[in-house]
Amino acid sequence: MDVTQAELEALAAELGAALLQHGWMLATAESCTGGWAAQAATAVAGSSSWFERGFVTYSNEAKAEMLGVSTETLEVFGAVSEETATEMAQGALTHSRAQAAFAITGVAGPSGGTHEKPVGSVCFAWARVGAGVVTARHWFPGGRQQIRAQSVELALRNMLALMT
Repeated sequence: MDVTQAELEALAAELGAALLQHGWMLATAESCTGGWAAQAATAVAGSSSWFERGFVTYSNEAKAEMLGVSTETLEVFGAVSEETATEMAQGALTHSRAQAAFAITGVAGPSGGTHEKPVGSVCFAWARVGAGVVTARHWFPGGRQQIRAQSVELALRNMLALMT
């Protein structure tokens, strides 16, 4: 499924409006999407009133250093896991002034996949202050850019659903 940049920005604008209704800020924690979700958010005029910061933590070291993901979690479950995504989202809240955050970590390809975690496997977590963390694991078809775009779309769409 091809997702356009315009569609991602429209979705980000909807999310921004929902965040503004709550008086909340958003932080993102991204791995395989490399900051694409943050880019979609900041492409929206006025996003400084609802987007606080984005963390691009591509390496395991960055996940640990910037977000506080435990080395044990990374060793036991791997970078592409709901457990790691959970700690990334929680870390984004802890290391920002945001009240809402989401995390994306996965295998965008074309290489790097395994039998257990093939190319297209992406894990997500959504966190809000005062609420539990919601996680999901998805497999997306297509090439690297399609997998990344679909991941950003799902992250934005589910964060929006949690806000409304």
